[in-house]
Amino acid sequence: MKRLVILSPNWLGDAVMALPAIADVRRAAPGASITIAARAAVAPLFRVVPECDETIVLATPAPIGGVARWQALGAELAGRDFDTALLLPNSMHAALIVSRAGIPERWGYRAGWRGRLLTRAIARTSGLHQVASYQHLVRALGFPNGSAVPRVTVPPAVREAAARLLTAAGWDGRAPLVGLAPGAAYGGAKRWPPSSFAELAAALAADGVRTVMVGSAADSATAAEVGGVPVNLVGRTDLPTLAAVLTLCRTLVTNDSGAMHLAAAAGVPVTAVFGPTDETATRPRGEAHAILTNPVWCRPCMLRECPLDHACMRGVGVDLVVASARRTL
Repeated sequence: MKRLVILSPNWLGDAVMALPAIADVRRAAPGASITIAARAAVAPLFRVVPECDETIVLATPAPIGGVARWQALGAELAGRDFDTALLLPNSMHAALIVSRAGIPERWGYRAGWRGRLLTRAIARTSGLHQVASYQHLVRALGFPNGSAVPRVTVPPAVREAAARLLTAAGWDGRAPLVGLAPGAAYGGAKRWPPSSFAELAAALAADGVRTVMVGSAADSATAAEVGGVPVNLVGRTDLPTLAAVLTLCRTLVTNDSGAMHLAAAAGVPVTAVFGPTDETATRPRGEAHAILTNPVWCRPCMLRECPLDHACMRGVGVDLVVASARRTL
């Protein structure tokens, strides 16, 4: 294995949880060239991942009727002399990309019919944390596992740019800073109520703490519902800058989201409110984090939208979250 391409998971949180497995591969093959192929929304993450030599941005999957784009499947990877592809997504689409690109060795979990397209197909496991699932795959392929805690490395120049952005947005550079991530890509059921985030920001302000809202442009509507937060950087950062902003915060209060995993990987203590999703599978790794839940009978339901009264999230009191955030101040 001299030239390896690793297909990244498509969601930020999953991509961060895959970092220990990528580090396992790098440690076992220090002389190999490792390229990460990722969707545009996730690709910038790998600028703060030292195990990666190069990043390729993959096109969004074509719809069923997009015949021309299906014919071009794998074009981004073709002709680059990759001898091996490691598939972290379990989709048929990922297997088709590397097969159509003509990469000789194609490794990944056996999932449905795609096992026929892989040269090494590993039986899938269940009941594991997502980090452990990715590491199980690479261990089965012969790469010994190391640390199970994802890590990103923010360059000093990016951190300085983040500090300037925060100052321009209203931070005085002295007051303790707490990050708030009120969004979540999976659906509304994962979101602690915006009114609760607003109460949290007010309680922290009474302690002399400044809060900064972070998230992607898709979180803008949720951020607007929160309102009143002194510093709002939602939609104004790329992933490396977001990681740098988070390193300047004492803690991050968040839903189960990509920002949660990015903060933890950057070494920032996290308070995460979990509702419909299963914290045993996707909680941030590390000892510094607090997971808050309301143990109602229906969670974890894994639904995008709650058909009932959203008690799993509404039942997590603001006072409990404030107390958790204060532990890091």
